[in-house]
Amino acid sequence: MNKIIICILLIFTSVFFSSCTKDKAAILFNNNPITTENVMKYSSVFQTNQRIYYLILIPKNIKTRKIEIQVIKKDNDYMRLGYNLYWSYTAYLKEEQMYYYDDYVVIQQPGAYVMRVYSKDNPTKTLCMSQFFVKN
Repeated sequence: MNKIIICILLIFTSVFFSSCTKDKAAILFNNNPITTENVMKYSSVFQTNQRIYYLILIPKNIKTRKIEIQVIKKDNDYMRLGYNLYWSYTAYLKEEQMYYYDDYVVIQQPGAYVMRVYSKDNPTKTLCMSQFFVKN
């Protein structure tokens, strides 16, 4: 009986820790163009009409080399509930950019925003998402 419990416990912990160590996609925002020197100085609060530089990290290979980037505005005074699609862009990953994509976006309206990234391989599953704020 003890051997069965120990085996089940070992299987459970190995599955749990293997799922925790998988690399996941992520989005980093910055006020300046992202370089190796300032990649860890990310921000999530920006001014209106300011360039918001972002870096999307994609740890697994995407077959179609196309990702869909969406910026969604949380559309009420409490910055919760009610969402509107503010901006959308299809990015084509180059050979040297298979695991990352960087660019910038300019937003004119203050509010709370969410950036979502989808792969064209599976457009119903979100690769990653991150929230940022724009103030006057």
